[in-house]
Amino acid sequence: MTARPDPRGRVPLTLGVPDGVDEEGIQRLVHGFYDAVRQDDVIGPVFGRAIADEAWPVHLAKMCDFWSSVLLKTRRYEGRPLAPHLRLPDLSDAHFARWLGLFAETARRTFDAEAAEIVIAYAERIANSFRLSRAMHAGEDTMHLRPIAAPPASR
Repeated sequence: MTARPDPRGRVPLTLGVPDGVDEEGIQRLVHGFYDAVRQDDVIGPVFGRAIADEAWPVHLAKMCDFWSSVLLKTRRYEGRPLAPHLRLPDLSDAHFARWLGLFAETARRTFDAEAAEIVIAYAERIANSFRLSRAMHAGEDTMHLRPIAAPPASR
């Protein structure tokens, strides 16, 4: 799938199933990403408090289902992904930015450049949707929220 970039040249306007993304790639993405998350000083402790060591295999399988549903439209994921994020009291924009950074690094290692940017665009939309929802649920003024984006690929 070739995506048409937005006027800023960054995020595709229409996201579909990216060429070169398959179940094996999604498994590498999810497992590689969460390996990095668990070692990260910024978001590792948040995940460590939310997911017990013995619960990680189930979480990883659920995240593979989630990303398969998002990227390949398989509908394997059954759940409400926002709810657990609303229960975490200490999430900030710094956490979302770090999540996006690690996710983008992993996506760029896992997929070719075009597919990685589409996968990252999905993650950016999800992160910004969660940020907005968290702020609204907390009764915060959401007018100041500006979208965050993954850092560009290093050259």
